[in-house]
Amino acid sequence: MTDGALVVVDYVDGVCVQTEQVMRQALLEKIKPVLFINKIDRGILELQVDGEAMYQRFNRVIEDANVTIAQYESNELGNIAPDPTDGSVAFGSALFGWAFTITRFARFYSKKFNIDYKLLMKRLWGDWYHNPTTRKFTQNSDDGKGGQLKRTFVQFIMDPIIKLVKNIMADKKEVVFKMSVHLGITFTNEEKELEGKGLMRCVFKKWIPAADALLEMIIMKLPSPKQAQAYRTSYLYEGPQDDPCAQAMKTCDPEGPTMVYISKMVPQSNQQDRFYAFGRVFSGTVKPGQEVRIMGPNYTVGSKDDLKVAKIQRTVVMMGLTEESFNSIPAGNTVALGGIDKFMTKQATISDFKDAHTIKSMKFAVSAVVRVSVEVKNKTDLPNLLKGLQKLAKADPLVQCYTEETGENIVAGCGELHVRICTKDLETKYAKCPLKFGEPIVSYRESVTSESSKVCLSKSTNKHNRLHCQAEPLGPELTKAIEDEKITAKMSTVQRKAILREEFDWDPNEAQKIWCFGPEGSGPNMLIDTSTGVQYLTEIKDSIESAFHFATKEGAMTSEPVRGVRYNIRDALVHSDNMHRKGSHIMPMVKRAFYGAQLTATPCMQEPVFLCEI
Repeated sequence: MTDGALVVVDYVDGVCVQTEQVMRQALLEKIKPVLFINKIDRGILELQVDGEAMYQRFNRVIEDANVTIAQYESNELGNIAPDPTDGSVAFGSALFGWAFTITRFARFYSKKFNIDYKLLMKRLWGDWYHNPTTRKFTQNSDDGKGGQLKRTFVQFIMDPIIKLVKNIMADKKEVVFKMSVHLGITFTNEEKELEGKGLMRCVFKKWIPAADALLEMIIMKLPSPKQAQAYRTSYLYEGPQDDPCAQAMKTCDPEGPTMVYISKMVPQSNQQDRFYAFGRVFSGTVKPGQEVRIMGPNYTVGSKDDLKVAKIQRTVVMMGLTEESFNSIPAGNTVALGGIDKFMTKQATISDFKDAHTIKSMKFAVSAVVRVSVEVKNKTDLPNLLKGLQKLAKADPLVQCYTEETGENIVAGCGELHVRICTKDLETKYAKCPLKFGEPIVSYRESVTSESSKVCLSKSTNKHNRLHCQAEPLGPELTKAIEDEKITAKMSTVQRKAILREEFDWDPNEAQKIWCFGPEGSGPNMLIDTSTGVQYLTEIKDSIESAFHFATKEGAMTSEPVRGVRYNIRDALVHSDNMHRKGSHIMPMVKRAFYGAQLTATPCMQEPVFLCEI
C-alpha cells in the first residue's frame, strides 16, 4: 500500500527488536525508510544531559538503524540509509508537537553565514566546528587558545533548544519572550499566561512545528508512486512482467487497465452495516458504475474460484475523519470503494482486465496468537454481539472472530494491546452494547512429530464410502518455506514439483499430486492423493478439501490450528451413485479420518514463538 515508511525510534530506548522487525519487513517489500528520533524532550527534562551527550546518542541510534538497513539494501532502491545531512532524519517530541531536520536550521543560518543551505547542512553534522575568531568551519576542535570548540550541531542547534527549554521550565518568561523575538515568534495575551510544559508546547510548536519537518521530509525524501511502482511492480504483481497490467503498473498509467489492491474494510459513517473497500489504485482510473472483477487471494487466472463480478457504486477519498466523493480516482492514489463490500472479506485485487493476475496478498509478521472470550451482559444483546463480531472480523485484517462448539465467542489478535483495542472497538463501535471479556489466553499450534502408526479408516454415515488416511510431519524447513510463500498453491505444478524435488527431496509423483494447502488454501499443511486406481475420487474432491480446511483450522487435540502436517490419502472406496456420495456423507467421514491420522502420528503442540518473531 505504501512506497515509503517513517520509522520512529525512541531517543532513550534506541532501536528495539520490534523496530528491526518492521524495518526488515519494509525493506523486503522495497519500501524506502526515513527516520524520526522521538522523545528527545526526555533527554533534556529527565536525563538532564548536555548537547554533546545528545549528539552522541543520536549518532548511535542512526548507526544502529543503518546497520539493519544495510543488510537489506538493493540496487533498485540505491543508497537508502537515513542521513541527517541530506534531511532524511528528523529529531523531536511527538508529545509536545515539535520536530526539526538539519534542513530547517541550515536555511535559518544560511543568511547569517552567507552560505548555500545545502553546503551548510554538511557542516551542521559530524566532526565539524565553527571558530568564531576566524569565522570559518573546521574539522579541528582546537580553538587556537588552548580550549575546545563545540560541535556545530551542538552549538547552533541543540544548545539554543536546551537553553530555551530550561528557561521555560525555570519560569524565566522575560528571557523566553526575548529569545522568541529573535526567532520570529509572536504570542497572544492568553498564550503569555501559560507556564511550564504548556508554554513549552506553545513556543516550540510555533518555532519548529512537527508537521512542517515531517511533511517536508516525507515529500522530499520518499519516492512518488510513479518512481516506486517502476521497481516495486516486480515484487507486487504475481503475473508475467510483460503483460498489459504489469506494464501499466510500472508506469503508473491512468489510461491503462484498472488495477486496485484492497487492503482492508472500513465501516461507512452513514451506514453502520456497510463497509468501504479501502485500497490503492496501481494503474488505470476507478469510476462509479464501472464493472470490475473482484479476485480473492486464492484466485488463479482462467478459473472461477474466488472470483466475483460487480459494479462500483461510489469512489471516495478518505481525508482524515471526513469522506470526499469523486467522479474518478487515477493511478497513484488511495481510494475507498462503496457497494462491493459484500463480495469480499478482507483483501482482494480489483481489475477490469479479463486476463489480469492478482496483486500479492499482504504478509504479516505476526499471527493472531492471543485470544479472549466475549459474552454479553444482557442476553437480549446477543444478536448485536454476533453482528459486531462479523464487522470487526471484516474491518481488521489481522483479527479473527469465531464461535467454538461450546457456544463461546472468541476474539483473537496478535498481542495483548491489539486485542484490547479490538475489544474496545467491538463494544463501542460495532456491537454497541455492554460486554464482558475473559482473561487473554495464548494460542498454540497443533502438529505431529512422526508418521501415523497405522492407516486410519473412516466410513461415511450411510456405510457406502470409505477413506484410508495417514499423517506425517512436513518438516520445519518446508513449513517455513510455505509460510514465507516460497511454495504456494498458485505456483504451476511443474515449478512446485521442481522445488520440492530439488530442495526437499520429495518423490516427483507425490509432488505432482498435491491437492491443496490449508487452512484457507494457503496454510502450512498439505493434502496429497497417494492412492492409485480409485474410481469416483475426483467426484468428491471438493468435499474432501472442505473437510481438510476445517480439520486444519481446528485440530483434533485442542481445536487449535494445525501447522506443518501432511495428510496422505492412501486409498478410498466411493459409491458410484451420486446420491450416496453427497457432501453431508463425505465431509464428516473425511474429518474423522484426518483427526484419527493426526492422533496416531505422535501429536504435539507448538509454542507461539514459531508464529511471531517479535
